[in-house]
Amino acid sequence: MEPDDADGSLDLWAQFCSLSNDLLGGDLSVGPRLAPVVADLCARGLATLVRDYFLHSLEETFRNNAVKKFWQHFHPYCNASAVDRIKFCVKEHWPEEILSRALEDICLEKSYQEKCVLVLVHDLQSYEDRTSKRKFKVVDCSSSLMPRYQLMVSSVLLTTLPLSFPEILNVYFKKKLEELSIIMAGSYESDQLGNQEFFKSSDTSDCHSGMDIDGQEVSESSCLVKNIGKVVRYLRCLGFASMTEDAYSSSIIWLLKSKVYELAGDDYRVPVLGCVKKWIQAVPLQFLHALLIYLGDSVEYDSGSSGLKSPLASRPSSFPGIGVPSEALVRWHMRLEYFAYETLQDLRIGKLFEIIVDYPESSPAIEDLKLCLEYTGQHSKLVDSFISSLRYRLLTAGASTNDILHQYVSTIKALRTIDPTGVFLEAVGEPIRDYLRGRKDTIKCIVTMLTDGSGGNASGTGNAGDNLLEELNRDAENQENADYDNHANIDEKQAWLNSESWEPDPVEADPLKGSRNRRKVDILGLMVSIIGSKDQLVNEYRVMLAEKLLNKSDFEIDSDIRTLELLKIHFGESSMQKCEIMLNDLIDSKRTNSNIKTSLLKTSQTVPGQEEAEISHDVLDATIISSNFWPPIQTEDLVVPASVDQLLSDYAKRFHQIKTPRKLLWKKNLGMVKLELEFEGRSMQFTVAPVHAAIIMRFQEKSSWTSKTLATEIGIPIDSLNRRISFWTSKGVLTESAGPDADDHTFTVVDSMSDVNKNSIANERLAEYQMTEEEGESSVASVEEQLKKEMTVYEKFIIGMLTNFGSMSLDKIHNTLKMFCIAEPSYDKSLQQLQSFLSGLVADEKLETRDGLYLLKR
Repeated sequence: MEPDDADGSLDLWAQFCSLSNDLLGGDLSVGPRLAPVVADLCARGLATLVRDYFLHSLEETFRNNAVKKFWQHFHPYCNASAVDRIKFCVKEHWPEEILSRALEDICLEKSYQEKCVLVLVHDLQSYEDRTSKRKFKVVDCSSSLMPRYQLMVSSVLLTTLPLSFPEILNVYFKKKLEELSIIMAGSYESDQLGNQEFFKSSDTSDCHSGMDIDGQEVSESSCLVKNIGKVVRYLRCLGFASMTEDAYSSSIIWLLKSKVYELAGDDYRVPVLGCVKKWIQAVPLQFLHALLIYLGDSVEYDSGSSGLKSPLASRPSSFPGIGVPSEALVRWHMRLEYFAYETLQDLRIGKLFEIIVDYPESSPAIEDLKLCLEYTGQHSKLVDSFISSLRYRLLTAGASTNDILHQYVSTIKALRTIDPTGVFLEAVGEPIRDYLRGRKDTIKCIVTMLTDGSGGNASGTGNAGDNLLEELNRDAENQENADYDNHANIDEKQAWLNSESWEPDPVEADPLKGSRNRRKVDILGLMVSIIGSKDQLVNEYRVMLAEKLLNKSDFEIDSDIRTLELLKIHFGESSMQKCEIMLNDLIDSKRTNSNIKTSLLKTSQTVPGQEEAEISHDVLDATIISSNFWPPIQTEDLVVPASVDQLLSDYAKRFHQIKTPRKLLWKKNLGMVKLELEFEGRSMQFTVAPVHAAIIMRFQEKSSWTSKTLATEIGIPIDSLNRRISFWTSKGVLTESAGPDADDHTFTVVDSMSDVNKNSIANERLAEYQMTEEEGESSVASVEEQLKKEMTVYEKFIIGMLTNFGSMSLDKIHNTLKMFCIAEPSYDKSLQQLQSFLSGLVADEKLETRDGLYLLKR
């Protein structure tokens, strides 16, 4: 380059720099003077240098002026402490005023700089047009200038971005959307929102113009959306598009989550999902539809420009107030619905324990949860969360077995609604079953639930037809009818379609249980699986039935017959044969009682004076049992008064005459006696056990007895007498004083009713409870007692095996007994029964356990 050319280039460059500074300083009039300078510099091959210098100058000016002022608006919040930031957030118009003013200022500055860029672009483009016909074209510098400027603006802002700015945006959108939700609440609740336009698409006029009373809500919401839209447009212009979308997306999700929690709450009796879906269409989607239209992002779904349609969102249906939605709105709809399903699902799973406690009143909540899980497919979350709740809140020592069983039944019914195949019930129910197997009263509680009209409640309230077994029988009939109908309506074509829609079992399914398509939830079967075998359940029911029948004061057994018929359906007639005979004994007893009483009455009328000398035969009702078919009866020697003994003897003789050759063997310790005690013209009535009646009737002979003498007269041990006679002392009927010996006491009957009231320590209701508590001794040997008696014969075999082998495991003892004890009585006990018997021997200190092995106690 010649010296003159160099000097000319330097002059041109100095002139370009001066004009550029004037242009960026705010003087657009220098544009015409800048064009020839730019053309001369480009002609000298300095086009790239011109562009780079101009962009660098723009950046310095933008950074030192606009950006610095922009961030200064937010310094008070960014530099504040966490407590002071909360004070900022609760201000009424913060950060709306600051954010809007700051965005408006910086966007004005950016708009002016864009005009400057356009000036340079115009000059460069003019030069390129003049040289386009040349053989060798110069480098195109004008087309990339504006994109580079936009990138520069975003880079400068993002590199100087305070860490708290995204938080400011979140606060802004949350407050504005909450305000919008409040405005639209009236329209949504009155169900009028779907019939009116939320926002006029291209209406950019003043939001307060043309407003009337009826359209006030629509105008306010339109104005609010426009204000939000302006902020979004400004932020996009500055390169914050992604951050802005994240901010208002998280705000919409936060608002949706708040609405789900508000609608759901702790009320499980009302379905929520439908209301949430309507609210999504009424508020968030309406807002997004208006916002997208305002921003110009709303593209019709059928438009060819939308090339990224979701395959899940094909041909969407129209929304109220919107019509056919755009592709972006369809995506938002799917996103919001999924989050709503997931939020409600997590809320219901977290409260599933309480929901099942309230079942079936909480059925709407279960239905909502079912729909949510079908949409999200997160069944494993339900399984893990509910098992954790069960172990923490139910499977504890403080929970009664009855409560655990009722919760288990409710769990079965609720989860059967969610998953009729029972796949997830298997995973959830296994910890409950394992825990219940370790409870000693599990079998008894299960039988009570199946047979008691009160559902196993201690209060005894409930109808006779409300027992769990009848409910299970109704469920079984409904399931069988449904299965039959489904099977009858399936043809070959439908079967083929079903096979094509086959799905594998989820990972929580037990592969040993069979496919989900072949499973059917059987509540009674699940109950039996806790016990181990139906024989144990039947034996426990037999013992409880015997106890119940022996304590009956009448012969009304209609409910017991109905329960037995239901049990025969589930367990078979052969299993319930002995129980059926027991009920027949009650029926026969009622008929026999009537015949014998009629016969004895006729006999007494033929013998004058006999009726006055003896107790009337009408007061005696006998339950006559076939002992071979009943569980072992608890017997105790008891000497009854002579008049009562004569009454029993007359009854037995008449029975022998009618039922020859059968004879009666009285169990004098069993039954109930109704007494009336008279004190100076006032009487008290009691219903007591025979031993109590025998005790108090002895005081008719004399008013005072020592405990040893009275025990000898009645024929019971003295310790048993002292325990039983405390019932009468607690009533104040008898008084206790020191006897001739230290271990002997004197009991005296009170003289008057006033003494009874003075000495009594409980009222009649409490007294009756004490009698029941004292005489809670079973009339029938329990299953455990029967098992212990039956297993006693094998005790010598077990002791001998352990003597020879030293130590043996439970399985080895069980298998050895099955192998060698084949003669009568043959060994036919289960592993659980053997373990229970061995535990008794350990408790009696005959055996001990070490590392899972049994050995003789040393």
